[in-house]
Amino acid sequence: MRRVKEEKPQNTKSALLAIVKFIRPWYAPVIISLVFSLAGTVLSLISPTYMANLTNIIRQGLATGIDMEQVLRALVTILIIYVAGGAVTCLSGYIMISVMQRMAWSLRRDISRKINRLPLGYFDRNSTGDIMSRITNDVDAISTALNSSITSLVQGLIQFVGVVILMFVTSPKLALAAIGSSLVGFIMSSVLAVKSKKYFSRQQKDLGAMNGHIEEMYSGHNIVRAYGARAEAKKEFERINENLYGSVWRAHLLGGCMMPIMTFAGNLGYVAVCVLGASLVIKGEILFGTIVAFITYVKLFSSPLSQLAQSLSSLMSAAAAGERVFGFLDETELSDDGNCLELPEKVIGRVEFDHVRFGYLEDKPVINDFSADVKPGQKIAIVGHTGAGKTTMVNLLMRFYELWSGEIRIDGTPVSELKRSAVHSMFGMVLQDTWLFDGTYRENVVYGRENVSEEELRAACRAVGMDHYIMTLPEGYDTVLDDKASLSAGQRQLLTIARAMIENAPMIILDEATSSVDTRTEALVQEAMDKLTEGRTSFVIAHRLSTIRNADLILVMDGGDVVESGTHRELIEKGGLYSELYYSQFEVKP
Repeated sequence: MRRVKEEKPQNTKSALLAIVKFIRPWYAPVIISLVFSLAGTVLSLISPTYMANLTNIIRQGLATGIDMEQVLRALVTILIIYVAGGAVTCLSGYIMISVMQRMAWSLRRDISRKINRLPLGYFDRNSTGDIMSRITNDVDAISTALNSSITSLVQGLIQFVGVVILMFVTSPKLALAAIGSSLVGFIMSSVLAVKSKKYFSRQQKDLGAMNGHIEEMYSGHNIVRAYGARAEAKKEFERINENLYGSVWRAHLLGGCMMPIMTFAGNLGYVAVCVLGASLVIKGEILFGTIVAFITYVKLFSSPLSQLAQSLSSLMSAAAAGERVFGFLDETELSDDGNCLELPEKVIGRVEFDHVRFGYLEDKPVINDFSADVKPGQKIAIVGHTGAGKTTMVNLLMRFYELWSGEIRIDGTPVSELKRSAVHSMFGMVLQDTWLFDGTYRENVVYGRENVSEEELRAACRAVGMDHYIMTLPEGYDTVLDDKASLSAGQRQLLTIARAMIENAPMIILDEATSSVDTRTEALVQEAMDKLTEGRTSFVIAHRLSTIRNADLILVMDGGDVVESGTHRELIEKGGLYSELYYSQFEVKP
């Protein structure tokens, strides 16, 4: 089972800076949103003053008679302030949500594009589930956290500063009492926010591991059952689940403690204001309306502190997810081939391997010194023991990996000087691992091609013996093929062979193309393959050596080198490794 590669961690500051840099195209709407948020904050700050005036009008009117006209004006003014404040705050939220969702869309797009620029070696080291987690969970975590934290952070700071100023202007003594009781809670929340960051990071990593494990177990559940490994799979799931539980529990426990602490500090501030305020009213230093205003001020003061604490928690979550997302976007890409040559007008099909040397790991070569000269139109078979480097040679020919040394040339042009897309378009491929996607049979067979006629489609499927089966389906070639379709492994392979026929590329690569079909179907496919490879340079990798007896040249690989070469008859007469491999598939030598 693959393990998720340990990445070099970024710090919180660099992750947040990367996020800020990424949202640069949306600075204008973000600023507009913040301006609206600021306007809403200012309106909420001035409302306590009007509430205090209304309270004093009513209190004074109890002795002299209430002036209802004056009270009505005050009420209308307060109502306008509240409605205007709510409207601009809603508008601010609408803009910010739109920006964050657009940012999430762009992040997913960039990740998708990044996947196509990464070398295959990256996918050898990382599980599919972990990569999927970055596209879904981590991107959602960033957008959700930023949506709730940016506005709250700015709004909280402005509100905090404004309330402090108004409190000191109204009553310095009550201001000190309110601030002193609330400041303790803010300090404690800030400490918790810093401590929770590492657990948020661990949460995102454990979530990626969980997705990777589930993806592997679901795609291979038949193998898990067949080999009786359900207990082991369950044990591994429980281990990952326990790690995820622990990281999520700690992260949200620390993050969840912030709001109760700030609520307690706010309630403590209410008590302090009421007790001290009553004493000042008795002494005649302030009016009763000032206490009413200060109770609102304490709420407005503790509210931004709670917002700031919650925003810090959200930013820690965004930073943790940002480390994984931007760490992925910073992965080393394939070398730029923008200045390389395009596909030539005519591909003759001569392929030269000149002292090729390559390995997947730096200190472990797989291909030591491979050389071969393939003439146009030849059918080349590559055989050898498992792990000899046969499929690796095909991967290098397709430029899926870059050579350590040596050179591969197509029609005299080094593959390294051709664009990868040009190299890929030269070859039609049928691999031992079949790949079909959710779509119709037609879409799967004509994948990557346009303007394929019905006759061409059916001729290709007829050649591999799939036309009759497809036509018996309810909607024929327009029947949807999904993961629930009851296709055998051999039928899936036949569809990929038909796809290669439709591709009609100048050269063909067949990597164990008939490994999943029965003997009778193999004969049919072999006949179709002979037609497909006629006049084309073709490379055939096969363990079933009976399928490559008519090859023009057979290369026998062992330990990353070509140890024998020749036709089937020549190699049999030589009595070397090929002869040993060939006769090992029969009970006795003929």
